[in-house]
Amino acid sequence: MRMYLYIKSVTIIANIGGIHMKYRTLILLLSLSFFTFIIACSKEEDMLEDRLNTYVSLWQEHEFSSMYEMLSTKALDTYTTEDFIERYENIYEDLNVSKLDITFASLTKDDFATAKDEGQVTVPFKVDMDTIAGEITFDYEATFVLEEKNDEKNWYVDWDPGFIFPELKDGGEIKLQTEMPERGEILDRNKMPLAMNDIVYEVGVVPKDLKASGEAEKEKLAQLLNTSVEAIDEELNADWVETDLFVPLGKIPKKEEKTVNQMKSLESVQFRETTGRIYPVEEAAGHMTGYIGPITAEELEEKDSNIYSLDDIVGKSGLERLFDKQLKGEKGVKIIVTQEDDDEIVLAEKEVKNGENIELTIDVNVQEELYDAYEDKAGTAVAIDPETGETLALVSSPAFDPNEFVYGNIERTMKTLENDNQKPLINRFTATFAPGSVLKPITAAVGLKEGTIDPDEGLEIEGLTWNNGEGWGDFQVHRVSETDKPVDLKDALIRSDNIYFAMQAVDMGSDAFVKGFETFGFEDEFPFTYPMTESTISREGTIDNEVLLANTSYGQGEIEMSSLHLATAYTPILNGGDMIKPTLLLDEETGEVWKEQLLSEEHAEMMQDILKDVVEKGTAQSAKREEFPISGKTGTAELKLSEDESGKENGWFVGYPTDDQDLLIAMMIEGVEDLDGSSYVADKVADVLVNLKK
Repeated sequence: MRMYLYIKSVTIIANIGGIHMKYRTLILLLSLSFFTFIIACSKEEDMLEDRLNTYVSLWQEHEFSSMYEMLSTKALDTYTTEDFIERYENIYEDLNVSKLDITFASLTKDDFATAKDEGQVTVPFKVDMDTIAGEITFDYEATFVLEEKNDEKNWYVDWDPGFIFPELKDGGEIKLQTEMPERGEILDRNKMPLAMNDIVYEVGVVPKDLKASGEAEKEKLAQLLNTSVEAIDEELNADWVETDLFVPLGKIPKKEEKTVNQMKSLESVQFRETTGRIYPVEEAAGHMTGYIGPITAEELEEKDSNIYSLDDIVGKSGLERLFDKQLKGEKGVKIIVTQEDDDEIVLAEKEVKNGENIELTIDVNVQEELYDAYEDKAGTAVAIDPETGETLALVSSPAFDPNEFVYGNIERTMKTLENDNQKPLINRFTATFAPGSVLKPITAAVGLKEGTIDPDEGLEIEGLTWNNGEGWGDFQVHRVSETDKPVDLKDALIRSDNIYFAMQAVDMGSDAFVKGFETFGFEDEFPFTYPMTESTISREGTIDNEVLLANTSYGQGEIEMSSLHLATAYTPILNGGDMIKPTLLLDEETGEVWKEQLLSEEHAEMMQDILKDVVEKGTAQSAKREEFPISGKTGTAELKLSEDESGKENGWFVGYPTDDQDLLIAMMIEGVEDLDGSSYVADKVADVLVNLKK
């Protein structure tokens, strides 16, 4: 209409010149009126657009308090801050809402016209969000009303609970239903369980029954549960407890028949069957499997909040921890709106995903046989297939029974283990140790590869000690036996002659020696699924003096390696010179080469013959079995701070069946100085090999 008047006025001016000034004023007034309208419309439109954008921004940022301030008077009178702010906060937190995206429809000219004429406008919008149960998308409408507050007009939202979810518009409550996944099992190569799920007893009482039975029964129950009366009272005094309700106090495996029967004799005790984690191999695989327990607040901070929550059970150590994500699985979750008529509407659902089984190359028979061989002594042992690289056993002794961490009193168990002088909490198969003379075949391999060792050349060595002169001070290299003949490589390995290897290392030089050992994987990350400590040549990774070089050549000095690396380092002798890559998971590719051609095939065969003779007529004769030929090398690592003192000794033996060569064992036992040294270890390994081959 105003545009029409403006044009008509122009026409009048064009035809009537005498009253030109009068109508020019009219035109000006009409023009000002038109522009005033345009400005007013523009201001209202901008204001509405601005309010829409502001509300969306606040919503997406979860600024619910500021959103509440934008509600209409009607909405404020109807919904309290608890109805709005706290409900939004609680629902969004419980549902783990993220990636919230709100999209309002674009306003049309008709929308603005309605807004001006009626003082309100309804705008469709769409909400997208990720939740604990998956994506939720819905469409809804928002009505904005023009109101004056504090002497200023603006647009406010006529809010109702349908903004949260449309299903809540007319009332209702949000519920979460969860279905816990079944934890995956840890299995050996033959599907034998190392960690499994089985039926266990949940032990509890009904408070009124326990009260009637008296304090003596409570004390007996606390003793059988390996807990305290105070801990039982704490459970019984929880807010939810009623006198006639069953109160769970602990769990116990069904195999603990003696304890179960003692509990059954107590009048107040009740049992319920449930599923629990069981470690059937117990201590023999304790360090390898690890154990599970309730997640801590600190652990929760480090983990994915979309997967983990405060009521979760997680792996605390070993494979349970290493593969926790795969073993854990994912909870099944339903987000449900329950309405007043008890109808349930499912907003989103994520199906439960049970955990994956972890299948290992480990053979439980080898694992138990090696662990039992320790007879509570301290040490570490590994067994591998030297051709495929499959790890058949990873042993650390002494160990702990993972079941005690799951079903016992954790604090008492931990305190007992921490106070044990043999340190059963230390995982020795991941640690590194001085290898002693079992290193000599590796030193020999490095010298043969470098060309500094001629296996047929004999060295003239006199006496039981050797000092290379200037710069050595009073340091002497000792050997245990002497001969009146020149010492060649075969004789040096059979008699384990320290002086021969010290001389060869000095002749080789530090640079070549270090470089050669690096080709065997020293100072390098060990390529294994289970994290292992890196084997090192020295504290600095270099050797800067002849004394340290000499000492290192026969496994003393500062050199350290893990038992698995040691076993792996012997595989070039059995694989034509190639060092195999060890594996732990059954689905890993086997037979992969980690380091190529560390020995020639000729030298590898020669070393096999020598290691056979080491057992037949050398330092490892305690491993000799007439009916079952064994090859290998002994070693003793002296643990002392100075040459003059006597210290503890770690005994080593690396051995394998001479003929089959399908099982290679590296074993170390601590404190063998009173047990016939490394000969004691060689005898143990031989017994294990014979027993496994029966």
